[in-house]
Amino acid sequence: QVQLVESGGGLAQAGGSLRLSCAASGRTFENYVMGWFRQAPGKEREFVAAISRFGSTTDYADSVKGRFTISRDNAANTVYLQMNSLKAEDTAVYYCAARSGPFTRRNPGEYAYWGQGTQVTVSS
Repeated sequence: QVQLVESGGGLAQAGGSLRLSCAASGRTFENYVMGWFRQAPGKEREFVAAISRFGSTTDYADSVKGRFTISRDNAANTVYLQMNSLKAEDTAVYYCAARSGPFTRRNPGEYAYWGQGTQVTVSS
């Protein structure tokens, strides 16, 4: 079992920045690919970004590429999502997730462990 706890959400103005953190506990953190997903009201959960076990590979949704950066600190058992140039359409609940294996994936169904989510609201 892996327990995930997100933090860092809140209210930001369009064009502003937020940094999300996700702290993991329970199993060896470096065994897991980590991902960030988001879900807006009335919409399905969608992929945002993912990072491989040791951070050598990252993957981003087109909608956030160039604005968001995913990173991880295996010594601190934490994954981050730096969000810059925020837009109103980034408003959603953001979830971090973990999956076993060396490769990043975009399908939420391929992630076994999930945090409780943190709300991000961007005002225009």
